[in-house]
Formats: sequence, structure tokens, C-alpha cells
Amino acid sequence: MNFKIHGLLIEDAYERAVCHVSSWRSAYKGIVPDDVLDNLSVDELTEKFKKELETKFYSYYCAVYNGKIIGHFCFGKSLDEDKPNAGEVRGIYLIEEFWDKGYGKAMMNFAVNSLKEKGYKEIIVWVLEENHRARRFYEKCGFVFDGKKQDIIIGKPIPEIRYSLN
Repeated sequence: MNFKIHGLLIEDAYERAVCHVSSWRSAYKGIVPDDVLDNLSVDELTEKFKKELETKFYSYYCAVYNGKIIGHFCFGKSLDEDKPNAGEVRGIYLIEEFWDKGYGKAMMNFAVNSLKEKGYKEIIVWVLEENHRARRFYEKCGFVFDGKKQDIIIGKPIPEIRYSLN
């Protein structure tokens, strides 16, 4: 297996966008409105991701298999007011054909270990409440629902819940 994780570079923005669109369309089918998923634009996301990488607000990484980006993720300091000292995994996205093969777990372990090395004792992640597959994944990684819930707008209000790892 030729698998590695490395920091995302500006020149990775297009391939990251392709991965993002693919993973969203698979993971969020039936949760996020179809018109939102259908209208995801690789070109728009490429530009958005280039700007994100320039800010360096989070740590951005990708998972690469045989030279192709199959997943991406980012992490950093939590923005939640009630968790000012927590680290946060802002998202793990993986192309569907690579689900259930250990790549997502490798990505999560990388993010959690990196955050712990930065001194975070608690790590949080937000997940769409209806995304049962992702919730099971986070639970297998040791995260537990901490009772916090909010709505986000992705074409319509969608509830998301917060998981925590100590």
C-alpha cells in the first residue's frame, strides 16, 4: 500500500476540491438537499481552498494513495466559546471507495496526536446529526456526544451535534 499523509499545498487545492465534492455527495446524500450537492463546484472550491491555505488558521492535511488525494482534513484550536482550551478536528473527508479500509482512522489518529502534541487535553468534532456513519466512526475513535447541539444552514437548517474526546 502506498499511503501517506502530508500537509496540503496550494498546488493541491484542485485535487482537494475534487475529493471534497466526491466525499460530500457520498456522505451527505439524503441529509443535505440534492440541489446543494448537485451544485458543488470544483472550480469555486479550488479558489476557496487556496485562500484557506494562505490564512494558515488551521493545519490542513491530505491523505494520498498511489499519488492521488483520497481524503483531506484540518484541525486546530476550537472556536467554541464554551471550549476555549480544546482542539478541534474541523472535518475529515474521504472518497467513498476508500471508506472502511483504515484510511479515515489513520487521518483521525494523525489529527488527534497532532492536537495532543500541541497541548490540547480535549478534542472536539462537530457532525451532522443524521450522519450516522460518521457518528459511528467518531465513536469508534473514542469520541462521545457531549450534549451540545446546534443548527447549521446547508441549503436548509440541519442539526449538528458535538462529540468530545478527553
